[in-house]
Amino acid sequence: MIVEVSAAGAALAFILLVGYLIQTLRKGMTTLDETNETLAEVRKAVHDLSGEAEELIQSANQITVDVKGKMKTVEPLFESAQDMGEVLNSVTHTVKQAASGYGYGLPPVKNDDPPNREMKIRLK
Repeated sequence: MIVEVSAAGAALAFILLVGYLIQTLRKGMTTLDETNETLAEVRKAVHDLSGEAEELIQSANQITVDVKGKMKTVEPLFESAQDMGEVLNSVTHTVKQAASGYGYGLPPVKNDDPPNREMKIRLK
């Protein structure tokens, strides 16, 4: 009789164990399904973002090309401004020398080397 009760207890324990395992496996399957759904959403979001990022990079490249072209267009203006500054400096120097020669009270200018005020813009 003890053997029969023990066998019945073992069978009952096995049935309970299988029941808990089935519940655990069902919860695991539910979790895996949710994970698969989340992964699909993430893949879709990454795909959408990669397309937008590619468009953004192309737009940035176009803007860079446009800015480089405009800087090449403006470069002669900067060179002209530099030349104009050098001419004004030379005229000012000449006027000072002429004024000191006529005795207007200006001291003679000792400016053998004009200051280096070059401005160079290079585009690559």
